[in-house]
Amino acid sequence: MVVDYAALKSGGFMRQKQKNHFSMRLKVVGGELEASQLKAIAGAAEKYGRGRVHLTSRQGVEIPFIKLADVENVKAELLSAGVFTGVCGPRVRTVTACQGSAVCPSGCIDTYALARDISERYFGRELPHKFKFGVTGCRNNCLKAEENDLGVKGVYSVSWSRESCSLCGVCAKVCREGAISVNDETLVVDEKLCSLCGRCAKACPSDAWRGEPAYLLSFGGMFGNRIAAGRQILPPLTDTAALFRAADAALNFFDAHGKPGERFLVAVERAGWDTFEKTVRAEALYA
Repeated sequence: MVVDYAALKSGGFMRQKQKNHFSMRLKVVGGELEASQLKAIAGAAEKYGRGRVHLTSRQGVEIPFIKLADVENVKAELLSAGVFTGVCGPRVRTVTACQGSAVCPSGCIDTYALARDISERYFGRELPHKFKFGVTGCRNNCLKAEENDLGVKGVYSVSWSRESCSLCGVCAKVCREGAISVNDETLVVDEKLCSLCGRCAKACPSDAWRGEPAYLLSFGGMFGNRIAAGRQILPPLTDTAALFRAADAALNFFDAHGKPGERFLVAVERAGWDTFEKTVRAEALYA
C-alpha cells in the first residue's frame, strides 16, 4: 500500500520514529477546550494510542502512537465529539491566546473571541510556509505576541475628562510608566511614556478616565532556528475590521513575495520593510 505521508501531515498526522505510527495534532483555538472534548481526547488516547497526550508549546494537544490503520477511525470518533484535527506544513496554524478580559483583570481585549474569529478566517490557509498568529490580552504579554508571524496585543486607547476628575491621584499611583502626575489644579500626562496599558481607566474611582479596547499588531516575529521580534508598524487599532484588513494584507503579501519553504519574515526582508509597511498601512488605515 502506498502511503501519502504529505497528505497525512497536512491533515495533522506527523510521522514518528516508530514505523507506521503517528502523532495526531488536534485543533485547539486559543488554548480553550470544553470538558467534553477533553474526555473524548482522553478516550481516544486510551483506545488508539498509549493512554497519553502531549501538550505542545503552542497550546496544542497531540496524541502520539496512533497506528496508520487507525487514522480514519480516530478522526471520525473525535469529530463526532467536536474535536478537529490540526494542520502541519505550509499553512496557517492553530491560533494561540491567553484568557484575556473575559477572565483576567489585566485583560484589555476579549482574546478568545478574537482568536476564534482569526481561526475561522485563516486557519489552514495555504502559504509558502507556516504562519502563526498569537493573541495576548494586555501589556503583560503572557502570550509573547512578538514571537508570532502576526501578533496581536490588547491595549486601551485612553482619554481623560477634567470635569469628572477629583484629582485623587489613584491613576498616578497605578501607572507603572510614571506617565501621570497630579498637582492641586490639574493632571498632566506624558504621552511619550504612556504604554496604553489601561490601568488608569480601570482604577479610576470617578470614571474620569475612559478606555476603549484597541489592538497593537506586530509583524515578522519568529522563535526557532532564527529568533526575531515582530515589528509594530501600525498605530493602535480600535476597529476589528482594520485588524483583519491588516492581516489580509500581510498574508496576501506573503503569498505574492514568499518562496516555498521560506518564512514570512524572510519574504518581508527581501521585498523590503518599507514596501511591506506601505502595503499594510494602505489597507489597514485607508480602506
